[in-house]
Amino acid sequence: MQLLENARVQGSVGDGMTSWYVLAVAALLLFGIERFLYKVSAERRCNTAWTTFSFMATVAVISTALFFLSDRHIPDLRFLFVISLINSASFFLGTVSQIEALKCIPTNIAYPVIRLNTIFVVLFSVIYFKDSLSITQITGIVTAICVIFWMTSQGYGSGASTSQVTKGLLLTGIALFSGAIAAISSKFAAVGTSTLGFIALSYIMGSLLSLLSRKGLHSDTSNPNLKDALKIGAAMGLVNMGGFYCFLSALRTGPLSIIISIVGMHFIVAIVLAVLIYREKITPSRIAGILLTLVSIFLMRA
Repeated sequence: MQLLENARVQGSVGDGMTSWYVLAVAALLLFGIERFLYKVSAERRCNTAWTTFSFMATVAVISTALFFLSDRHIPDLRFLFVISLINSASFFLGTVSQIEALKCIPTNIAYPVIRLNTIFVVLFSVIYFKDSLSITQITGIVTAICVIFWMTSQGYGSGASTSQVTKGLLLTGIALFSGAIAAISSKFAAVGTSTLGFIALSYIMGSLLSLLSRKGLHSDTSNPNLKDALKIGAAMGLVNMGGFYCFLSALRTGPLSIIISIVGMHFIVAIVLAVLIYREKITPSRIAGILLTLVSIFLMRA
């Protein structure tokens, strides 16, 4: 109960605001690059199970090594195990769903839909953690949510078949709810246990889930060259390690409702990179959405 009370207290805006804001923006950029690598994996038709395993195993190895080099203090081992299990299961399901969805629908459709989970997380944070927000910050959050709705409503234009679009949207729906659970569990972990211990255990569990699911995620259309999957997965892991550490560090002192609204905009980075590298089409309305994203991030700093 004390852990939950600490989470409520630290959910409010307090000292060190600049610090958590900078960390949240850093997490946004790193997670955006990671999500673009999901697109790279999908474009190369990499085996999702092996890509995910390489990704999670990379983070597990790095975080475990760093944990044993740190003070290794864990306040409550049982709490660490439970919160890591919840986080790893939800994050694994969300990761797999996102990669598979990107094989069916474009980046600029999948990611805005998935990021609708921001709404659920913000509502939970305001009600449970009782975040204290300024009018400017509330305006920034509302702007961010409006951007997500705007980007989601702009049509498909992907040339994909109806069955592909339906499958893609189903997978994004799974990723949406999984992402919300992962974000909320991360807040509890950030204020209640060792950051490196949580990352290490969560990703060790995720690696095991990836191995167990490799047959179920096998597809005859997958790229038979496992080197591609392993290399891309390792690159995801390196970027994610930095992004997740920044995210958890921000959550330790900052309000979940604002941080998730900032970090939730990472899909914009993935969309921009997909446009530049894969020449995905982008309309003037989507450009306007990107500009509004920058405005919302600025407002949430106040």
